[in-house]
Amino acid sequence: MFFTTRRAFMACAAAAACLSAAPSLAIADTAWPDKPVRLVVPYTPGGATDIVARLVAQKLAEDTHWSFIVDNRAGGNGNIGMDVVAKSRPDGYTVGLGQTANLAINPTLFPKMPYDALKDLVPVAVVASQPVVLVVRADAPYKSLAELIAAAKAKPGEIKQALAGTGTLGHMAGEVLAQRAGFKVLNVPYKGAAPAITDLLGGQTDYMFATPQGALSMVKGGKLRALAVTSAKRLPVMPDVPTVGESYKGFEAVDWKALVVPAGTPVDIVKKLNAAVDKALAKPATVAQLLAEGSTPVGGSPEQAAQYIKAEHARWGAAVREAGVRPE
Repeated sequence: MFFTTRRAFMACAAAAACLSAAPSLAIADTAWPDKPVRLVVPYTPGGATDIVARLVAQKLAEDTHWSFIVDNRAGGNGNIGMDVVAKSRPDGYTVGLGQTANLAINPTLFPKMPYDALKDLVPVAVVASQPVVLVVRADAPYKSLAELIAAAKAKPGEIKQALAGTGTLGHMAGEVLAQRAGFKVLNVPYKGAAPAITDLLGGQTDYMFATPQGALSMVKGGKLRALAVTSAKRLPVMPDVPTVGESYKGFEAVDWKALVVPAGTPVDIVKKLNAAVDKALAKPATVAQLLAEGSTPVGGSPEQAAQYIKAEHARWGAAVREAGVRPE
């Protein structure tokens, strides 16, 4: 098993022993699955979540010969897809790939949610986690995180942060950094990462927290400069880029992705799926593919996943309230 936020998971493990993997005590048919399993991805094809979902589905299919159908249900900052999962029949044939946004940030960000992230969905496993990367234009005067922060403090409210969307991990990472470093952040929201990066390159904004997939090729191509990553450790694909935590102890903001099923799904199905996911994540080929795109495999038991998500729900909820973030 692989733990990207090892300390958080180890802390969860002790408390997890007394939790059940799902509220249902029903026992499923041992033949499960005897038909294709729908894997709901709450974002568009080709994005970071979709890439991980399809990789996991592929590896599970190779190991188990189970069949998966990826169903992209984008919209609502990830809420639409998760609502589909929450309201599906709890028979093991609908699985969703939730993440930090729709399981931990959105419940506080949005005044009205179509589902309860902690009650209507049961975690199977945290699959992988990925930080965001603080990037500036390659010709920007900021050569380090310290220089960017110094400029932000010298010109309060003038240094602009591009957002791929309100309430995204990049947005919240920026809010937490501003609070820790003591400067006022000026957010410029966009409808997606592509237009945000375009305006960053065009000089309309000054910096952005981007996904490794969105930033890596432009950093290597000399269009963007990476100043810091938000993981606890440096990324293997960007070994020379320091972490924010090297300047601000304990800082960590990762977009974790977790397989979830509707509440009431039989416990033995949850455990069977969890065992298959853990086995797939332990394979060197899976590890290599995840690391190559800036993610880290996680794994662990359903109980650990439930405790971790509950803790993240509380942590990001507090961050949203403290920053006073509201949906666009």
